[in-house]
Amino acid sequence: MASIHNDIPLPASARDVWDAVRDFGALPQRLAPGFVTACTLDGDARIVTFANGSVARETLVDCDDARQRLVYAIDNERLKHYSASVQVITEGEANCRLVWIIDMLPNELAPYVQEQTKAAVIAIHKAFPLPADSPA
Repeated sequence: MASIHNDIPLPASARDVWDAVRDFGALPQRLAPGFVTACTLDGDARIVTFANGSVARETLVDCDDARQRLVYAIDNERLKHYSASVQVITEGEANCRLVWIIDMLPNELAPYVQEQTKAAVIAIHKAFPLPADSPA
């Protein structure tokens, strides 16, 4: 099973980042603008349209406010297994880390998913930019 790990430092409070992560239907507006172009809720799932035109149905597995951790899964004909967790970890008042782990099969699709996560990380950084008065 392939595991893809993204450990993303962000110049924002954990509270603000968690609020965006847990807003399950607001990916294009709050968490990954530009990478995700549309998101529609359908019961406990969201239908996500990505900038490259692909569409995925992501089912909410768990949303744990105490641990600031959200888990979702994708079930489709191309993936035998896909489970992802996104956890926000506090690192001071104005900084945090977003840890996004994807476990998936088949392994052959991992390079494609890894490339997509790189684009997603860029979008997440755009959603939480450095404050204007911060050194770069």
